[in-house]
Amino acid sequence: MLVCGLWGNQLSRARVGVLLSGRGSNFLALAEACRRGEVPAEIVLVISNRPEAPGLGKAQELGIPAVAIPSKGLPREEHEGLLLAALRKAQVDWVCLAGYMRLLSPSFVAAFPNRILNIHPALLPAFPGLDAQKQAWEYGVKVSGCTVHLVDAGCDSGPIVVQRVVAVRDDDTAETLAARILEQEHIAYPQALRLLLTRPWRIEGRRVVFALGA
Repeated sequence: MLVCGLWGNQLSRARVGVLLSGRGSNFLALAEACRRGEVPAEIVLVISNRPEAPGLGKAQELGIPAVAIPSKGLPREEHEGLLLAALRKAQVDWVCLAGYMRLLSPSFVAAFPNRILNIHPALLPAFPGLDAQKQAWEYGVKVSGCTVHLVDAGCDSGPIVVQRVVAVRDDDTAETLAARILEQEHIAYPQALRLLLTRPWRIEGRRVVFALGA
C-alpha cells in the first residue's frame, strides 16, 4: 500500500508539465480548469515529440512555454533524457499525457513515481492501445467511455483514478462515438487531477482509493 496525502498546502499550486503529440484538446481542458481555479495547478511547460503538433501553437497562444523535442531518429533513452531535463528545469511536479503517442520507459516513469497521469478513450482494462474507440465500436459493446489512470511501465495498465461512461448508440460510427467520448475526456481529466491534488489517497494493489469524507 502506498499512502499519499494532500498536495502541499491550500496555498500551493502543483506545477504540471504536459506531453502531447497532436491537437492538444485535453491539454486545453486542463488549462481552462486551472485558469478557472477548479484545479490547484499551473501548467508550466508543454512538450511535443512532433514539431508540427497543433497543441504547441495553442500553448503559445495561452502564454505557456512550449517546446518541440522531436523523437524521430533518436533512441528512446536519448529522447527521454531530453524530456526529463526539460521537465526538471521547469521544476515540474506532475506530468500529464494528453494524446502523447509514445510509451514511456520504466526509467522515465520512475522519475515521477505515481505522478504521471494519462487519459485513454475506453473503459480500461478493455481496449488498450491505439484506436480504442474503433476497437470498442467494432467489438459491438453497448457502453464505452474514458479512463484517467496513473502511468506505470505497461501500456494503459496503471491504477485507475476516474472513469466516465458513454452509451454506444445503434446509429453510431466509430467517429461519432469518439466525439462523444472526447466530450467526457474533457470532464474526466480535470476531475482526476483535482482529486489527486486535493484529497488524501492511497494505492491498494491496482486501486486508487480516496479517503471518505475528505
